[in-house]
Amino acid sequence: MEPATELPLDGGNVNTVVRVGDTVRRSAGPWTPTVHALLRHVRAAGVTCLPEPEGIDEHGREILSWMPGEVGGWPIPAWVWTARTRAQAGAMLRAVHDATVGFDPVDPVWRSPAHEPAEVVCLNDVAPYNMVHGPTGLVGLIDVDMASPGPRVWDLAYLAYRICGWCEDMPAPDDATPTQRLRELMAAYGDDALPAPDEVLATVVVRLHELADWTDERAEALARRDLHGHAAMYRRDAARVAGTAAG
Repeated sequence: MEPATELPLDGGNVNTVVRVGDTVRRSAGPWTPTVHALLRHVRAAGVTCLPEPEGIDEHGREILSWMPGEVGGWPIPAWVWTARTRAQAGAMLRAVHDATVGFDPVDPVWRSPAHEPAEVVCLNDVAPYNMVHGPTGLVGLIDVDMASPGPRVWDLAYLAYRICGWCEDMPAPDDATPTQRLRELMAAYGDDALPAPDEVLATVVVRLHELADWTDERAEALARRDLHGHAAMYRRDAARVAGTAAG
């Protein structure tokens, strides 16, 4: 039997990702069993917008189900900025978060640090480059190996940063202001579970500074000097968000 064809997938800054048939293969780590348990838990709750874990392959890589559709990489597709995407992304993230309540694995190992209060399990990288879009809108969320416990707003803050118009490497159209988009996103998620908009913005700032520090560390560990540029951008964006008032 001929070996299955491996097709490299774009978008991974710190992981090698390939498609093999109807599966995705990614570098595994000590956190992989916990993340796979999380995926099974969420999908068992009826929330199927996350990939299905299918074990580990002969090369030690995790196997996940392939999710057909367009991923929002660069250049940024127009669908990223639509009100429909904000509505679907907010509702999808809420469904995932709600499904993680009560997840209590034995001896969990997380790749990312936990944050208090640990209300849910955050995916920690919800952004267009980890969204899959189809003919009727968002299909699902991928690349969840950075998940860890945290407050709902921690995840929502990074999603807002990426799709509301504050991100330097994702220039947004002028059809709405970033704060208008934020309010729509928060309404889709459910304001009942979130703090006030100004507190969400404050969380964005904290989130970006932590991400910048982590990215600098990864740049050194991987000998990827280009990642220092990403870290510098996060700090510039944090300063810009800090000067924003939700009004």
